[in-house]
Amino acid sequence: MDSWRSSWFSLIFDWSVNKWYGEGMPKTSDAKAKLMEAATELIWSSSYGATSVDSICARAGVRKGSFYYFYRSKSDLAVAALEEDWLQKKPVYDSVFSPMVPPLERLSNYLESIHTYQSKIKKERGWVLGCPMFTLGSEISTRDPSIRKKVQEILANRVKYIESALREAHGRGLIAAPDPAGKARAIFALLQGVLTQARIQDSLEPVAELKNSVFDMLGISDLQPKAA
Repeated sequence: MDSWRSSWFSLIFDWSVNKWYGEGMPKTSDAKAKLMEAATELIWSSSYGATSVDSICARAGVRKGSFYYFYRSKSDLAVAALEEDWLQKKPVYDSVFSPMVPPLERLSNYLESIHTYQSKIKKERGWVLGCPMFTLGSEISTRDPSIRKKVQEILANRVKYIESALREAHGRGLIAAPDPAGKARAIFALLQGVLTQARIQDSLEPVAELKNSVFDMLGISDLQPKAA
């Protein structure tokens, strides 16, 4: 259990970025990775509107000409960064929500990991930052269709993992969830609200109550459920 949990905490919200050797123009793959990493960090810590191409290039250590070699606009970079982020997170979601793990344990571990990660970010950066996907989506979705579409696509993928766990738990008679898709959307909506509230309040308290709230929605009082 400790090995996959460690992988989850270390990979689920982190970028795998190559180290930049030498001076001058970075290697193509390295420059792109650094631009995506910089964009993600700046937008998450501040906002999309407050993050300029110049600030992204400065954080990445990449020349502005290189930016426009890879991307037509900040919006194109944001979409690419979102996709790359998801490609890196997906294998970890696959592991956490593995069919080899009892369904309610999958959900429990997932919710616990969210609190653990937000606590880590609070300690390292001094602020509760919530979820970058929720932050970006709520800020820009009405103004940028391409970003809205990508955010919706990735969030829908995440909901499917919760749905799969609920569907199996219902099938085993562990919970009553005849509409697992609807229940998964409701749980994810709660998750979105909690992380947004935590960012606004700069408080971990809403996140600390997340698991209890979700299990209450499922009619479960035992927060350490056992497989049937």
